[in-house]
Amino acid sequence: MPIDQAARHCGVSVGMLSKLENGKGVNLGHALRVLDGLGLTMLVVPKAHAPWLEEAAAHASKTGELAAWD
Repeated sequence: MPIDQAARHCGVSVGMLSKLENGKGVNLGHALRVLDGLGLTMLVVPKAHAPWLEEAAAHASKTGELAAWD
């Protein structure tokens, strides 16, 4: 999807979406709006738990279990 369409879909400016895409600082509210607009979510967990979740996600993608989560 072109950036202008994605920005419109998410309710943010092209400039803001470009900043986010390029790793520049953006307002958390805008970042969350983009995630929501793209059908994504952010999960905040203790750093110590992140490897377990990454391993579980890798396993699920290999076994096709992600499709069952939709």
